[in-house]
Amino acid sequence: MQQLLQGKKTLITGGSAGIGKEIALCFANHGATVAIFGTNSERTEQMLQELETVRVLPEQKFRVMVIDVSDKSAVDQAIGVLLQEWGGVDVLVNNAGITRDGLLMKMSEEDWDVVLNVNLKSVYNTCSALARSMIKAKSGKIINISSVVGLMGNAGQANYAASKSGMIGMTKALAKELGSRNVHVNCIAPGFIQTRMTDSLDEEKKAGLMKGIPLGRLGVPRDIAQVALFLASPLADYITGQVIAVDGGMTLSS
Repeated sequence: MQQLLQGKKTLITGGSAGIGKEIALCFANHGATVAIFGTNSERTEQMLQELETVRVLPEQKFRVMVIDVSDKSAVDQAIGVLLQEWGGVDVLVNNAGITRDGLLMKMSEEDWDVVLNVNLKSVYNTCSALARSMIKAKSGKIINISSVVGLMGNAGQANYAASKSGMIGMTKALAKELGSRNVHVNCIAPGFIQTRMTDSLDEEKKAGLMKGIPLGRLGVPRDIAQVALFLASPLADYITGQVIAVDGGMTLSS
């Protein structure tokens, strides 16, 4: 099998569960060296073992770090360690994200702030820490995992929608800032994907969601991971500033 990411050094935030975990395993299975930022020490350590099971090249390296991605100083320090050890990061995937849903009139300031900090400020933190090294290398891929909620909005998710829309705007701005240095910045907007977030929905709500999805099913993390693999690989070397909805056609009517 062709190793699309052989020799590439990759960093994935929120990489120990759900979509981020699937992206990490997919990248490793295509020859990448992989570092993961996560918040759960048990899950991140377990990921080391899982990454080893998909290793395809002896020179691959795997690293997991327990990091609060909303903390700029912590991110700066962790990325500094990676740059010192690896000499650079070729691919950054900003996947870390949380929800604190509720109607705006009942939403606390804390719920607003924590969602914006984890989902959006984290993208600023990682991109600002890596931009200089990617510019110097005249090479890099940044992939931001947004959401169809950032495109369509959703009642009860004003904070989440704002954070995901912000990621889309930031993607387009960075694509213009960094394009002349051969740094590509793109965005994936997943629809409803089978993860712990959607597992909490009851069957009636899931059935209601399906009615708005032309393909008639929820997505799975692999659906997102394969698009991330494409964007990270040389196959996407003439693509930047784009938002790819991976949603089974859900946004067609928006």
